[in-house]
Amino acid sequence: MNKWFYFNFILMIFAIWKIATSSLLPHIIFGGIGLFLILFNWTRHAVFSTLRSPITRQRKIKYANLSKRILPFHKWIGTTALIMIAIHATLVISQFGLDFNNAKMILGLISGFTLFGMVLTGWMRLFRPTFRKRFIHLWLGLSIFFNDL
Repeated sequence: MNKWFYFNFILMIFAIWKIATSSLLPHIIFGGIGLFLILFNWTRHAVFSTLRSPITRQRKIKYANLSKRILPFHKWIGTTALIMIAIHATLVISQFGLDFNNAKMILGLISGFTLFGMVLTGWMRLFRPTFRKRFIHLWLGLSIFFNDL
């Protein structure tokens, strides 16, 4: 297993624990759904990192076939995550107001804009894939992952 599987698993367990111990308000539900969709898509990065590691050929074929089945849905899952996070942000701002002194709200807004850029570069890669767009897409994903911690 790759280290990203473990990071995703730990973050998912932490998110489930936080959601389960809080009241299930609509903004928490939409934010949780968005986070799980982001983690599901981010797991593809873990699969590709595993493919580049020194594992047996059989396991590489197994992971590549699994990733190939998920590939047509990758952009749509990311777009759905963006919509869920946008609904989450709208509900949070309408309930609590836009407070620039709240660090959690500032980091959430930064993550939301970063997610928008990541989804945008993902769709742009569909029409004209370039090395630069690929790395921008990857680094935006990394920054969202570490921003959410």
